[in-house]
Amino acid sequence: MNQNMKYRMPFGLALLLVCLTHSLATAQKISEDDWPCWRGPAGDGIAHSRQSPPTSWDDDKNIVWKTPIPGKGHGSVTVLGDLVYVTTADLERDVQSIVACDRKTGKVKFETVVHKGGLKTKGNKKQNKKASLASTTIATDGTQLFVNFLNNEAVWTSALTLSGEMIWQKEISNYVVHQGYGSSPLLYKDLVIVSADNKGGGMIKALKKSNGDVVWKRARPKKPNYPSPTLVDAAGKVQLVFIGCDLVTSLDPMTGKQNWEVAGATTECVSTTVTDGTHIYTSGGYPKNHISAVKADGSGTVVWENKSRVYVPSMLCKNGYLFAVLDAGVAACFDSSTGEEKWKARLGGNFSGSPILVGDHIYATSEKGETTIFKADPEKFTKVARNKISGNVLSTFAICGSRIYARAAFEQNGKRQEFVLCIGKKK
Repeated sequence: MNQNMKYRMPFGLALLLVCLTHSLATAQKISEDDWPCWRGPAGDGIAHSRQSPPTSWDDDKNIVWKTPIPGKGHGSVTVLGDLVYVTTADLERDVQSIVACDRKTGKVKFETVVHKGGLKTKGNKKQNKKASLASTTIATDGTQLFVNFLNNEAVWTSALTLSGEMIWQKEISNYVVHQGYGSSPLLYKDLVIVSADNKGGGMIKALKKSNGDVVWKRARPKKPNYPSPTLVDAAGKVQLVFIGCDLVTSLDPMTGKQNWEVAGATTECVSTTVTDGTHIYTSGGYPKNHISAVKADGSGTVVWENKSRVYVPSMLCKNGYLFAVLDAGVAACFDSSTGEEKWKARLGGNFSGSPILVGDHIYATSEKGETTIFKADPEKFTKVARNKISGNVLSTFAICGSRIYARAAFEQNGKRQEFVLCIGKKK
C-alpha cells in the first residue's frame, strides 16, 4: 500500500466507535438511588429499603413536578443519575421514541425518535384499550440504554447512549399482534436478552451490548405470551426463566442452553416471575387463572397451584411469603412453600401495574390512580394509607431516592394527556 494513502474507516463503523466512546465517557455507576430496569434493581419489585418515600399525596400534595409527555405508553419509568427515561408512541407524529426528563425539575432534556413510521394498532380491539405501542421499560447498565419496540409487525431492540444517540438496532422476530407487546430487555453481564413470544412463533435472543450481534437464539412455541425474561438465583445457580406457552423454561443465560423445561404454567402470562430460591412462581390468566409453585431444580414438580387471577400484576416474594394483587383489586398473601392462603383483602378497582415493596410497605396502584399502601405482614392485612390522583395509571411505579416516579394519563380540555410525575416529601 502506498504509505501516503490514508485508511478511511467505513462510516457505520466510525459512527459506532464515536457512540461507544461517548457512552464510556458518560457512563454512570448505578446506585441505590436509581431504578435501572423493569421491576427495579433486582427485577423483583423490591426497592432499596434504606429510603423513606411519601405515604401521602394527591393531585397537588407532595407533587414535586409533573411533566407532559407526547403520545401514549404504559412502560414504566427508568431512573439513572440526573435523568428519568420513558418510552412513548405518538400516533399523530407516527413515531416511537424515548423521552428523558431532568430528575430534579422534570424539564424535558431530549427526545430521541427510535422508529419513524410502522406504528400499527391491529389486534384484539377490546384489549387494545389497555395496550400501547410503548409498553416496555427501558433498561440501562449505566453506560447505554436498551429498549424494545413493536414496529412494522416485528419486534426490534435498540441501544442508545445515555444522552440519546442511537448506537445499534436489531430485529428480533416477526410478531403477530394479539393483545400487544410488552416484554422489556434484561441485562446480564455483556448481554442484552430479549423475547418476543407470539402466535406466529416467537424468539428469545441474547445480543452483545456493544454491537447487537447475536450470541445465541432460541425459537419459541407459536402461542401468544407476554412476560419479560427473568433472572432467578435458584437451586444453586443463576437461571434465565420464561413462563407461559404452557411451559416453565430455564436456560443458561450466557449460552441459551436449556437447563430444564416443564409443564407448569398456563398459555398466556404477563407477570414477571419471582423466586424464593427453591421455587419459581408462575401466574397467568388464559385459558385458566392460576398461580403455581414449580421446583427450580428441574424435577418438574408442581408443588402447589391455585386459581387466583394474578394475570397482569407481578407478585412479590418476601421471607417465605408471596404477596399478590389480583387484577380485580384484591390483595392476597400466600405461604410460598405450601400455597396456604394467609389472608385476602379487597382494595377496589382494577390493577395493571405491579406492586412495589419498600421496607415493610407495599405500594399497589389501581388503574384509576388510587394507591393503597399496606404492610408486608403475613399475619393480617394492615392498611397504612390510601392516596389518589385523578389520572389513570396502567404502568408500575419506580421508587428510588425516597421519591416515587409515576406515569399517568389525565383529561385536559377533553383530550388525553400523559404525564410523568415525581412524588416526594416537600421540604
